[in-house]
Amino acid sequence: MKILYGLIGAAILALGVLHMATTFRLSSSPVAKVWFFGSGMAIALSGILNLLNRRYGLAAFGLRAACIGTNLFLIGLATVAGRVTGASLMAQVVVLSVLTSALVLSALRSAGIAPQPPRT
Repeated sequence: MKILYGLIGAAILALGVLHMATTFRLSSSPVAKVWFFGSGMAIALSGILNLLNRRYGLAAFGLRAACIGTNLFLIGLATVAGRVTGASLMAQVVVLSVLTSALVLSALRSAGIAPQPPRT
């Protein structure tokens, strides 16, 4: 579970970076580009939050709760965005599968890394 959660977190981070990188290929208005880039940042930050939760979430309940809430919010946003923008069914299935997997894994204690005792 720990390895899978790490891979899912890294995949979300990569998806966010890809989202930001494709902003410059858009032919829409500058305002739309800013929103598209900002959405990519939100996705990437969600991936980072999942990676942090994997490492420190068992010792920091607030981090774990924030990660679960963020995953829920991002699933809702991706669902609406996929419908509104007319994304292909395959793209929607892939994105929602990754995000839903992150949600499930973020809630499982077995997917986190146990805190190490402090070194003296």
